[in-house]
Amino acid sequence: MFTDSHCHLSFPELHAQVPDILAAMRQARVDRALCICTTLEEFDLVHGLAMQHDRLWATVGVHPDNENVLEPTLDDLLRRAALGRVVGIGETGLDYYRLGGRSIEDMAWQRERFRVHIRAARRAGLPLVIHTRSASADTLAILEEEGGFGSASRGSPDGGPARGVFHCFTETAEVARAALDLGMYISFSGIITFRNAADLRDVVRMVPMDRLLIETDSPYLAPVPHRGKTNTPALVPHVAAQVAELKGLSPEAVGEQTSRNFDCLFDRATA
Repeated sequence: MFTDSHCHLSFPELHAQVPDILAAMRQARVDRALCICTTLEEFDLVHGLAMQHDRLWATVGVHPDNENVLEPTLDDLLRRAALGRVVGIGETGLDYYRLGGRSIEDMAWQRERFRVHIRAARRAGLPLVIHTRSASADTLAILEEEGGFGSASRGSPDGGPARGVFHCFTETAEVARAALDLGMYISFSGIITFRNAADLRDVVRMVPMDRLLIETDSPYLAPVPHRGKTNTPALVPHVAAQVAELKGLSPEAVGEQTSRNFDCLFDRATA
């Protein structure tokens, strides 16, 4: 019924509880969850979860916030992307929210890391899981530069145009439209249930149902009425319920449609 398109079950807050989390998922009718990789050091743990549990899938990538970690090369990403149950590249993108006294110009390393992930995704034929915070203009610009959206890129050794999802979306409607124009999906988290998220709920209303995903980003951002508690994939139906209210649909219809969307985007998960 429901699919959590983004969670972090490898994080210490959740990893020891995976059997209980899977049981709670079954009770909540959450059929699948995508376990997101944020460092190469973490990958074996993320991949191991997906290999051990048929409800879980994995990605490979290095989060833009992570410094002093192994810097991914194209080969690093492609070798891991070829493994079983790896269905996406990321979490990747740009984050200028915490510059720590640095300028945006100083974040060139982050932009280059993002480019490497885009190239890997195109070469592997896998979707990107995109994180953007206080950096939407550069995120979109780099996607356009590296994404191969022009007809000249088709049949190139880099593969077809980039595809992917803007996860845990918190940007404006204008950014959402630009992402949709690039063929991206938009994923919403428990933030849309928060009292102060009226503008974001307007974005939910705007995004077409066939381009929308739902997620928990657990262990963070537990939806109302669980706000402030540790989040898990079993709570993603609360996100579906909020989308349903905004779209005039049933939660079950939202669950079914967003699960179909997940299948379309992360098509290796259905192979």
